Amino acid sequence: MSASIEIENVTKRYGALTVLDEISLSIDAGEFVVFLGPSGCGKSTLLRMIAGLEDVTQGTIRVAGERVDTLPPGKRGVAMVFQSYALYPHMTVKQNMAFGLENIRMPQDEIERRVVAAADTLEIGHLLDRKPQKLSGGQRQRVAIGRAIVKEPKAFLFDEPLSNLDAALRGRTRLELAQLHGRLGSTMVFVTHDQVEAMTLADRIVIMNARKIEQIGTPMEVYQRPATRFVAGFIGSPAMNFLPVSGWARGPSGLIVTTAGLGRVETGFIAPSDLGPDGAVLGIRAEDVSVCAPGEAGVPLRADVIERLGDRTLIYGALGDGTKLVVEADGRSLVKAGDTVSIKADAHAFHLFGADGHALARQEG
Repeated sequence: MSASIEIENVTKRYGALTVLDEISLSIDAGEFVVFLGPSGCGKSTLLRMIAGLEDVTQGTIRVAGERVDTLPPGKRGVAMVFQSYALYPHMTVKQNMAFGLENIRMPQDEIERRVVAAADTLEIGHLLDRKPQKLSGGQRQRVAIGRAIVKEPKAFLFDEPLSNLDAALRGRTRLELAQLHGRLGSTMVFVTHDQVEAMTLADRIVIMNARKIEQIGTPMEVYQRPATRFVAGFIGSPAMNFLPVSGWARGPSGLIVTTAGLGRVETGFIAPSDLGPDGAVLGIRAEDVSVCAPGEAGVPLRADVIERLGDRTLIYGALGDGTKLVVEADGRSLVKAGDTVSIKADAHAFHLFGADGHALARQEG
């Protein structure tokens, strides 16, 4: 079973403090949506409002077309998986998974069927008689997910469920979650501040910042076409390079932008006639700036720090006027700190943001 979720003009206030401001969002049945953003942006609060653990100050929330923001948590048809596993230590895995169903006096044979089915789905059938202290962190998290699955909810809500796991286990559990979504086909909403989790798991990412939604899109849409400077700097590792714009002129193919460090750059961007270059920045990702071949003309960059990652090398350097820039080179690069290299940028890979932080449109054709 899966269901759509509709969030309409939802606001959350604690007294005079507004933590979410008129949030609207539609989640399709069966979709895997990730709320992504820095700490304090309101993503966990929004998830808890869907679950019924936080009251809605203003606006409405619907699940499968039914308004639920006035219903108690147990009547909303959703199941939540928390950052903390919150398993009962004196109960076995089977008892932990069955406990919620026993509380609502579900028939025992139905409880048995659901627990066995969930254990098979999560491949923890051999652990049903163990107690939590005998399980690894990843196994405990699977039990917590199993406790949600047995409720057969309309939607699953995950509040940073992988943050307590070490890096290797987090990677494995992330893949297991993606496979679980494929098997169940259920609506899943997942909160994280980890962009790798978001890019790996999401059908769509909702990027949140300062009480608002900055952008909604597929992982590659928000990476390749960030709607704001915040999104451009938040998505991607290393963060996008930003070069201050000192002026621009309107050419036949788009704006000719003058930047600190790179000089005049021909772009395909257009700007409203009343918009000037003051406060604008030109953005480009490290992988779109490369080291020139020997003898090839380019812009000189002094390498300050070299980060060798095996498959690629990141060069953190400075242009002639001191502007900082990160450049990606081949993993076999021999560049050392203190070297000066020539670089070139892919002219089609630039992003241009106005003083208000919003991306400028590209010229069509």
